[in-house]
Amino acid sequence: MSQRHPFHLVDPSPWPISGSLGALATTVGGAMYMHSFQNGEKLLIIGIISLIYTMFVWWRDVTRESTLEGHHTKVVQLGLRYGFILFIVSEILFFFAFFWAFFHSALAPTVEIGGLWPPKGIGVLDPWEIPFLNTLILLSSGAAVTWAHHAILAGKNKSAVLALIATVLLAIVFTGFQVLEYYEAPFNLSSSVFGSTFFLATGFHGFHVIIGTLFLLVCGLRQYLGHFTSEHHVGFEAAAWYWHFVDVVWLFLFVSIYWWGGV
Repeated sequence: MSQRHPFHLVDPSPWPISGSLGALATTVGGAMYMHSFQNGEKLLIIGIISLIYTMFVWWRDVTRESTLEGHHTKVVQLGLRYGFILFIVSEILFFFAFFWAFFHSALAPTVEIGGLWPPKGIGVLDPWEIPFLNTLILLSSGAAVTWAHHAILAGKNKSAVLALIATVLLAIVFTGFQVLEYYEAPFNLSSSVFGSTFFLATGFHGFHVIIGTLFLLVCGLRQYLGHFTSEHHVGFEAAAWYWHFVDVVWLFLFVSIYWWGGV
């Protein structure tokens, strides 16, 4: 029977309910583990494994539908782009909450921290050492992913693969320096509101960098396998948009928390 519309009617799939159960097990197990309930750690591990497995097989199905089965028409691709844009908007609001918490505490320091920002006794990081180096590294990775995008549009498969490899390597170096910075930081998560806002904001950014690195790594493998063409590369576009979002968030973190907030 021929299809008379450009939309993709998804086949029945067990992965939505599987992902929901995995998320439930993760949250309940995490709460039980943090409150020292019996078997909380086991439930948390089971939930995380279930989520990772669900993500792998679900995205495998989406990749198969887009490449081998050809279900992703222009209309479907447009819908996926709109959906990912909305996802990035939600991420912007997520980080907006951390910046709000930081500036709420920094612009009007309370008496509990001595009315000073940074609080008295807190040693701050020099923004022109590792933070500035990481800024250059992350911006370079953004340039590399743009190089990959132009190579895909031009049909240059090898150049695109090399550019994605460069992007992933720079991302790994960035993460390594971030870990080193955390290890050598003169304060920790419990060092007043300064430490908590710093580690929450930069920590969640680091988590997004790791997710973006895996995203780009998969795109590099798919590019090597010939999944992307100049007309059909929505998966790569989503990864590139996500990576540029990570770049922009880091610039705001560098200017506000490292530079302005550490003075």
